[in-house]
Amino acid sequence: MTLKSILLSATAATLIASGAFAEGNVGISMPTKSSARWISDGDSMVSQLEAAGFKADLQYAEDDIPNQLAQIENMITKGVDVLVIAAIDGTTLSNALENADAAGIEVIAYDRLIRDSAHVDYYATFDNFKVGVQQASSLVSGLKARFGEGPYNVELFGGSPDDNNAYFFYNGAMSVLDPLIEAGDVNIVSGQMGMETVGTLRWDGAVAQARMDNLLSAHYTQDTIHGVLSPYDGLSIGILSSLKGVGYGSGDLKMPIVSGQDAEVPSVKSMLAGEQYSTVFKDTRELARVTVGMVEALVNGTEPEINDTETYDNGVKVIPSYLLEPVSVDASNWNEILVDSGYYSADQF
Repeated sequence: MTLKSILLSATAATLIASGAFAEGNVGISMPTKSSARWISDGDSMVSQLEAAGFKADLQYAEDDIPNQLAQIENMITKGVDVLVIAAIDGTTLSNALENADAAGIEVIAYDRLIRDSAHVDYYATFDNFKVGVQQASSLVSGLKARFGEGPYNVELFGGSPDDNNAYFFYNGAMSVLDPLIEAGDVNIVSGQMGMETVGTLRWDGAVAQARMDNLLSAHYTQDTIHGVLSPYDGLSIGILSSLKGVGYGSGDLKMPIVSGQDAEVPSVKSMLAGEQYSTVFKDTRELARVTVGMVEALVNGTEPEINDTETYDNGVKVIPSYLLEPVSVDASNWNEILVDSGYYSADQF
């Protein structure tokens, strides 16, 4: 039996003897407040943990890796019972997680897989391959609806290469697009493919906008671009700014089909304005619910609920995971999915 198991068993035995389950301290490490999505995640986690009787220590690292490491080490020193970590770079936490393990602290990877460590206990996320499938499927359906029969000129954008999810998004999307590329129905005019080429460090919209500027000036002075695979709304907004800057969406120049992810308010407004075509909604309330359930189980010495034991190998071991379902959103269903569900209020749009 490991030290963590002994500690957890002892905790559970004490709780049972007293006739109640104790509540613990939970450290939550989030990457940044620059994305509305992560703010929503943090708020959902704190409110649901506190409703369950836990104390939550929520910290944002503002995409600074040393800052996130220092925050995690501080949580370990303060003696949290469980760490919930959405990593900035999923390969940089090994030493901190060794310290957590030595202190008997369980670790839940939140949304982003933590790689190269044996000390990751569980993973709560969405079906990230399916996110990519939904993005590409929406892109293709939008191309057909707006431009009729192909072939279509398309460019590809990937997420941050230090985020394991970015590869799942990209691979899911390419499972849809590769057959169309091979058949000649989709042309990647620049020839730029593969995460090593199309990745966007730190999911930075300004970086995406600059790359889109370069693609347009280098490859589209004569040709027309019909679509852009974008894995995240923050990139989509930058890409759209670039496209609008050279006249797309005005006159006879139709706006290309641009995908996205996270259903952030600016992108939903963009969809309603006829610019961004679609996004993928991941209900952070549900992700928080699953994660809080894992925390409760760990503190109470029971097994957390999981539904996947095969997909997420972090380079050391396969991490027991719970995968939630993403939902594709466009102008036809946004109100039902985002407003009727209570995630947003109508006056936000």
